Amino acid sequence: MSLATLLVLADGRLPAGGHAHSGGLEAQVSAGRVRDLDDVFGFLRGKLATGGLVAAAFAAAACRRPAEWALLDDGLDARTPSPALRKASRAQGRALLRAGRSMWPTPVPVPRDMHQPVALGLLAAGAGLGPHEAAITAAHGTTTGSASAAVRLLGLDPYAVHGLLARLAPECDRIAAEAARRSDDPVDDLPASGSPLLDIGAEHHATWEVRLFAS
Repeated sequence: MSLATLLVLADGRLPAGGHAHSGGLEAQVSAGRVRDLDDVFGFLRGKLATGGLVAAAFAAAACRRPAEWALLDDGLDARTPSPALRKASRAQGRALLRAGRSMWPTPVPVPRDMHQPVALGLLAAGAGLGPHEAAITAAHGTTTGSASAAVRLLGLDPYAVHGLLARLAPECDRIAAEAARRSDDPVDDLPASGSPLLDIGAEHHATWEVRLFAS
């Protein structure tokens, strides 16, 4: 495993469209549920424990079993009840595949449309990374996108927000390790933790005529 390759895949500057998404934070800020730094920390921690675990598990499984990408994609679709979030995940998956294919081959032929964690796992395999590295990248990305959005949405100190990410690093490691351990599990047995408020917020957010982020 190349640490430098892992850093390239996890780099927030990778042109994979992540900067256009708040990970559900914009809707929660608008609803008044997230107002300050402490609220952002709670949001990120909750997102990591739910959607972060699911994304990490599916990325790890796709890296371990790339030939099963279609089953994994269907499984992730079933775990995403919000049409708006399914659309956002597939949009980010397309962007990630476009960026990633310019650097690494995918281990199996795949279409251009799939959920972002599955695309991430396939690219990690093509880059020579393993399930644990795929899981680390997925879990890390679950928090960093929303953290960056928090700076713009709430005008927070970026240094303080990155301090939150540092506090969450041990939990991110734990989530990734758990996801990697389950990378051989059948699709139906992979994590299915949900966040109903994020699903509801995503549907409201999709109707806004003016918004800062796509999701």
